[in-house]
Amino acid sequence: MVTGVERPAMNLSPDEAREEDAAVFARVAGGDPAAFAEFFDRHSSLLYGVALKILGNEQDAEDVLQDACVLLWERAPLYRPGLGHPVAWAVALTRNKSIDRLRASRRRTEVMGLAAEEPVAAPGAGVTSVDRVISAEAGEAVARALTTLPVEQREAIELAFLGGLTQQEISQRLGQPLGTIKARIRRGMLALRDVLEGQS
Repeated sequence: MVTGVERPAMNLSPDEAREEDAAVFARVAGGDPAAFAEFFDRHSSLLYGVALKILGNEQDAEDVLQDACVLLWERAPLYRPGLGHPVAWAVALTRNKSIDRLRASRRRTEVMGLAAEEPVAAPGAGVTSVDRVISAEAGEAVARALTTLPVEQREAIELAFLGGLTQQEISQRLGQPLGTIKARIRRGMLALRDVLEGQS
């Protein structure tokens, strides 16, 4: 759940609040975690609202907010005033992360649809989940893209979307924390999307 509440500094005009945001973010760019906490506290509700409007799902929006804030902290040293006001920059970054997640979700649906359309091989035929997808023309592109992923990401994606396991089941099968499995699938799907878009 989002705990930050958007609250501009009290008794400041909009212009003064913008100036204060710029000053706070200058400290963020300098690596000040307290300044980042202040900036996040003021604007997390706005950023969450942007993500929720695009994704239409509270959990997805919260995940994107977390990812966007990590990226915002990491990229803060690269920020320059010429990029626009820091709040607008944060909104744009959150919007882009939301669109990335939406596209990844659509790609995941396409992969799952391809897998569902293919007949399951007879036991002992030595046909893997990826082999079944390869039999379709579109599946060939997916299969090629899957081979470009790190082994742990590919394994998690196959188990989730081609093997039909839940993330909790994958966590138990691989002996990895649930958060690690979620991260592998998320990163793998984003990488898969990039590869597939590059092939189109």
